[in-house]
Amino acid sequence: MKKGDDELYMDIKTPADFNFAQCLIHLGRSSQENLYQLKDGALTKVLKLNGQLVLFHVSPAGGTLRLEFPLGAPPETERKMAAVHVEEWFDLKTDLKGFYAMAETDPVLSKVVQQYHGLRVIGVPDLFEALVWAVMGQQINLAFAYTLKKRFVENYGESLIYEGEHYWAFPSPETIAELTVADLKALQLTGRKAEYILGIAAAMAKGDLQKEQLLQETDMERSLLEIRGIGAWSANYVMMKCLNSQSAFPLADVGLHNALKAQLEMERKPTAEEITELAKNWEGWQAYATFYLWRSLL
Repeated sequence: MKKGDDELYMDIKTPADFNFAQCLIHLGRSSQENLYQLKDGALTKVLKLNGQLVLFHVSPAGGTLRLEFPLGAPPETERKMAAVHVEEWFDLKTDLKGFYAMAETDPVLSKVVQQYHGLRVIGVPDLFEALVWAVMGQQINLAFAYTLKKRFVENYGESLIYEGEHYWAFPSPETIAELTVADLKALQLTGRKAEYILGIAAAMAKGDLQKEQLLQETDMERSLLEIRGIGAWSANYVMMKCLNSQSAFPLADVGLHNALKAQLEMERKPTAEEITELAKNWEGWQAYATFYLWRSLL
């Protein structure tokens, strides 16, 4: 951290095997996304940090990701919080040497790791956002899931305007806990999903459900499965995207099945038993194997 005008930016060191451009391809997969904007190889995002909305740009700068604060430098605490968010968002602290060593000789992964080398699991650092997104995405196509999220964010999130564009922050659990099932059904969520989201919001608003607590659990999946509305797929999605579990494996994921069908040149989707057998070699890296296979579908 530097003083004076340089407080308007800070640099985060990136691993040698990090490819920001590859990560942006994943981040640009939906035109409905409204929690960040992509332009000219950079990202702009707003977060609510210690009660204030903080807008920042993220761009590559020679072995670092540079965070710039175009609306003025927030206090140092908030700058550091933004940096931690970005580190988690791009999974910058995970050493991928073991994954690449395994994948380069794996019959399923060897091709995709060469094509997308430097891609990182793009996380969802906020637990509430990760859980809500997991519930919204259950048993519907990705395009409609993005539509639901866009409505949810723009009805109940906070925003600011920068250079004529709206930038949205994900709604807080405290805000959502005050809503009714009817409020969420008006967005075209099912009644059941609305109940699940309201239950999660209430638990988080009360402090009964916390990311820090889950990270201390010896069996995170079991703890997540105790949450109403969270099944095996959702639990593993949250472990993979929010809780930094490299062993998370959403076995029932349709995208995973489609990617394996394409990579193996099969006429049908592989069975759960076949996927389990294929994945024996991925032990400890199932999340990254899944994410690279997802990338092959874009």
